[in-house]
Amino acid sequence: MPLVTLTSDWSESDYYIGAIKGRILSACPGASIQDINHHIKPFNTAQAAFVIRNCYPNFPDGTVHIIAVNTEPDPGCALLAAQMDNQYFLCADNGILGLIGKEESLDVYALNREKKEKAGSFAALQILTEAACAIMTGKKPAEIGKKITDYNRRVPLRPTIEKNSIIGSVIYIDSYENAITNISRELFERLGNHKKFEIQVQSRHNVIRKISNTYSENPPGDLLAVFNSIGLLEVAVRNGNAASLFKLNENSTIRIEFND
Repeated sequence: MPLVTLTSDWSESDYYIGAIKGRILSACPGASIQDINHHIKPFNTAQAAFVIRNCYPNFPDGTVHIIAVNTEPDPGCALLAAQMDNQYFLCADNGILGLIGKEESLDVYALNREKKEKAGSFAALQILTEAACAIMTGKKPAEIGKKITDYNRRVPLRPTIEKNSIIGSVIYIDSYENAITNISRELFERLGNHKKFEIQVQSRHNVIRKISNTYSENPPGDLLAVFNSIGLLEVAVRNGNAASLFKLNENSTIRIEFND
């Protein structure tokens, strides 16, 4: 039986996660269920997409990912099944698919809308679990939905590039309050081309002038920058909380100035 994962903006203290798991195990005895993250901020599709985008490549082919985040954003919103990289993604038509993968890589299907109306306010319990079990037992998305091309597409926020600078944004704050940006190592190296640089965190008063390989290269309390395991620039404080100390949040600006 293939694996199914759960990601949601539900609190673990509520009954929702248990209900979903119970429904899956009742319909697909022996199913393997893996929790990815149930601490997504309510309705925050961008945060959920970041987590899924950087997790799913590590799962085996055939994995089904239920993304129960903002599953009822608007009346009549479709529930979707998508196939990408030999894996399956079940979610609402709220823009999250465009944030997870490139359009040319996605095959997207709208699940049965009539059943969704009967599901009330907890559509994920009936419709998404039903779709997950159908896929895990061998059905293709085309057998449980209609292929569409007019789904909601959100585009990931890109850095702004100027002649001698990159203006990026914080896109994720992790549990250590490290601030992960949308500035990739590839972009930094291509534009910087071994030039000296200053990374400005919120203002010109908070400047980083080197890229560390590890956090431990720096004394405790120092502001630092590293390229993390997914190749994105990360601003941190050694043994500290960068987001709180520098009032960083998602969409905060990180500017890199290169010197000729």
